[in-house]
Amino acid sequence: MKLVRYGNPGKEKPGLVDADGKLRDLSGVIKDFTPDQLSDAALAKIRKIKTDKLPLVRGKPRIGCPVARVGKFIAIGLNYADHAAESNLPIPKEPVVFMKANSCVQGPNDDVMLPKGSVKTDWEVELGVVIGKQARHVSQKSALDYVAGYCTIDDVSEREFQIERGGTWDKGKGCDTFGPIGPWLVTRDEVPNPQKLDMWLDVNGERKQTGSTKTMIFSVAKIISYVSQFMTLEPGDVITTGTPPGVGMGAKKDGKPAPVYLKKGDVITLGIEGLGDQRQTVVPFKL
Repeated sequence: MKLVRYGNPGKEKPGLVDADGKLRDLSGVIKDFTPDQLSDAALAKIRKIKTDKLPLVRGKPRIGCPVARVGKFIAIGLNYADHAAESNLPIPKEPVVFMKANSCVQGPNDDVMLPKGSVKTDWEVELGVVIGKQARHVSQKSALDYVAGYCTIDDVSEREFQIERGGTWDKGKGCDTFGPIGPWLVTRDEVPNPQKLDMWLDVNGERKQTGSTKTMIFSVAKIISYVSQFMTLEPGDVITTGTPPGVGMGAKKDGKPAPVYLKKGDVITLGIEGLGDQRQTVVPFKL
């Protein structure tokens, strides 16, 4: 299933995309895609519904984050060897874990706002994983059983804040609007192998990133198992799993470093095979 939340910010309704690509309203069945609606049992009930009996949603409403009330927003850094190389950093021996503030979560097509004082705001297409049931010290073999579904994420990053301002990466990763998620939550039964998904990102129509989850250093199963050793994963938690090469920080010209960062008016488009596309316009800082 492709599960959606649509409507104005803070007033989203649940829906699903049917086999014909039409948006159907689920608000007569459930109130929202809250964490308690992400369990296998809850999703099985929705799966039994005859979608052609659900009301069609007219027009082109705004699409929100497909999960209401995201809990922890956990991120994995340097999870593609070629991205680590372009960042001039060694390949990690264990997953690099950091946090994105859940206040940065937004819809997939909402504007990305440059933070106040930003000079190095960057893009990162990433596979997102949404947890469906509590996971504590789970094995790698069983880890995917704890997944409700998968989604597209743009892990927007301010590199100066992240790297040059001391301390952890978090301060460059959780700025307002830095977490576009969606458009859909694709349930795990429709993604039999999350390690075989093509991904891409363009800025102003120019291809910047082309990659595949098959080149991850640490698989989705390994990441879930690993993170669950250090914190309890709860339904509604989101893990974003790293980006392939092609970020602005790693850009080169004539073989020499020539970083390129986002500016007002830029348009970012990105997508992952089977998980849907995003489109964001970059806007200046506003309180």
